[in-house]
Amino acid sequence: MGSMQLLVQLLKVVSVLAGAAILGNWFLAELRKARLKKLPWYTPYLSPPGLLILAACILPVIYWLALR
Repeated sequence: MGSMQLLVQLLKVVSVLAGAAILGNWFLAELRKARLKKLPWYTPYLSPPGLLILAACILPVIYWLALR
């Protein structure tokens, strides 16, 4: 593998990890906000970061089912 290919692959990995960290922190902020306001447990999951996380969990299953 050439050095340029390695650099591109490393940038891809770092960008995915950075995106996951940002999304995780955003979700935790929504979770803390909901707990402070004593909202129902499912409220953070209905926020934008919660819906993105749920979609990320459900989409591979839907894809797998579509291929069957």
